Amino acid sequence: MLLRQGGARGVPRAAVNSVLFNSYTFWAFFAVVMLLYRCLPHQWQNRMLLAASYVFYGWWNWRFLSLILIVTILNYCTALGVVSTDDKRRRKLLVGLSVAVNLGMLGVFKYFSFFAAELVNLLGAIGLSVSLPSLQIVLPVGISFYTFQAMSYTIDVYRRHTQPTRNLRDFALYVAFFPQLVAGPIERSSRLLPQVVNPRHRRYDDFADGLFLVLIGLFKKIVIADNLALIVNGIFAEDIADLSGPDCLVGVYAFAFQIYGDFSGYSTIARGLAKWMGFDLMTNFRMPYLARTPNDFWRRWHVSLSTWLRDYLYIPLGGNRGGTWRTCRNLMLTMLLGGLWHGAGWTFVTWGLFHGLILVAYRMLTRRRTSDPAGGSRLKSILSIAVMFHLACLGWLFFRAQSMMQAWSMLTRMFTNFVPSVFTTYCFTSILFYAGPLMLFEFWLDRKDDPMRLTKVHWGYRAAAYSYAAIMIILFRPMMPSEFIYFQF
Repeated sequence: MLLRQGGARGVPRAAVNSVLFNSYTFWAFFAVVMLLYRCLPHQWQNRMLLAASYVFYGWWNWRFLSLILIVTILNYCTALGVVSTDDKRRRKLLVGLSVAVNLGMLGVFKYFSFFAAELVNLLGAIGLSVSLPSLQIVLPVGISFYTFQAMSYTIDVYRRHTQPTRNLRDFALYVAFFPQLVAGPIERSSRLLPQVVNPRHRRYDDFADGLFLVLIGLFKKIVIADNLALIVNGIFAEDIADLSGPDCLVGVYAFAFQIYGDFSGYSTIARGLAKWMGFDLMTNFRMPYLARTPNDFWRRWHVSLSTWLRDYLYIPLGGNRGGTWRTCRNLMLTMLLGGLWHGAGWTFVTWGLFHGLILVAYRMLTRRRTSDPAGGSRLKSILSIAVMFHLACLGWLFFRAQSMMQAWSMLTRMFTNFVPSVFTTYCFTSILFYAGPLMLFEFWLDRKDDPMRLTKVHWGYRAAAYSYAAIMIILFRPMMPSEFIYFQF
C-alpha cells in the first residue's frame, strides 16, 4: 500500500517489511545485536548500538542516512554553541537557525508538493495560471520523529533544562536509537541521554518486563491491527455507493482499533526491546479509549507527541495564561499544527481542527465547574467514556479517509442509509473477537492503575495470558501483514 496524501510517493512494501518488528529478518538482526551487546563494556555497547541503528535505518534506504547525520550534527553543534555563550541575542539566533533548518528539511520532504499544489489551485481560482515545481520524492521513514527528538534537545539546552553532551557518538545514539527510531516514542534528552551516557546495569525485572511488553505489542500489531486492516482497507477503498451506513460505521470502528493496535503495538515493542538492553523508554499510550474527556484522551494517546506540543508550542504561545479566548486560540493552533504534523493533506488538518474544537468546547462547558469532571457515578463514567470514544472515532474518519469528499460521504451515509447487512455483522463480530479481549484487559489495568500489573500476578495467571497471546499470534496471523501506519510520519 502506498503512502497516501500530500504527494508522498510511498515506500515499497519489501523495503518497509525489512524493518518490521513482525519480520524474521528483524528478529535475527536483534538476536545478533543482543549477543554482541552483552559481551561488551559500556562505550563499546554504545558504538555497537549506533552502528546497529544506522544499519537498521539504512536497510530501508541507505541514502536517507545522510538526513539523520545532518540532523545529528546540526543539533549537536548548535547546542554546544548555545552553551558556550551568555549573549542572549546570539543564543536566540543559534537556536532559531537550528529550528528553521530542522523544520525546513521536514517541510521540503513532507509538505512542499502539497503547498505548491494548493497554491496553484488558489491562484487558478482567481484566474492566474502558474506552474510550480513538484518534488516527486520518497518520504523518509520516521523523519518527523527523529527531527522532533533532536529539536527538543537543542531547545532544552537553550532553556538550560539539560546539559549538552560533548560526545558526538553518544548524541548520535540518542537521535538514532533503533527501537524507537522510526515511530517513537519521541524521547526527551533529559530522560534518554543520561541512559546513553551512563553505564547500564542488568536489572532483575528487565527480562520479564521486556517479555510482557514485546508479547503484548506483537498481539496488538499482528492480531488486532493486521487483521482489522483487511476490513478497513476494503471499506475505505470501496465505491461509496456500495456501502451502507453500518458498513461505514464499522469501518471507522475497525480503524480506531487498527491504528491503536498498530501504533501502540510499535511503541510497546520498542519499550520491551529497550528494556532488554537496559533502557527505559516512556509509556506512549495509557489506555486511551478509556478516556472520559478530550484532555484525558491526549494525556493517554501518543503521549510523547502531545507533551512535546504542549511544552514546545502550546506553552510558548501562552498556554492557559491570558484569559479564556487566548487559551482557546492556543489550543486550536496547537491541534491544527498537530494535525499537520501527521501529513500534508486536508484530512489531517481537519482531524487536528476537530480535536481542537472539542478541546475548546469541553473547556467552555466546564470552566465554571468546581467538581472533578471525571468523577461522579459509575454510570456517568461509562457514559463519558462512550461519548469520548465516539468523538475520537469521528476524528478517525477524517484521519483515514482518502479525501474530504469521501469522509463527508461516509458520514452522511451513517445517518441516511442505516441498513445493516451480513457484512456489517461479520465486521462487527471480527472487531469484538480481535479487540474485545484487549479492551477488557486494559479496563482491568486501568482499575489497578498499573500498566505492568500482569507481571506481578501469580505465575499461573501470567502463563495463561501469555499462552493466549502467543496462540492468537500464531493462529491468527494474516497472510499479508500491513506496514506500520506511522512509518509515513
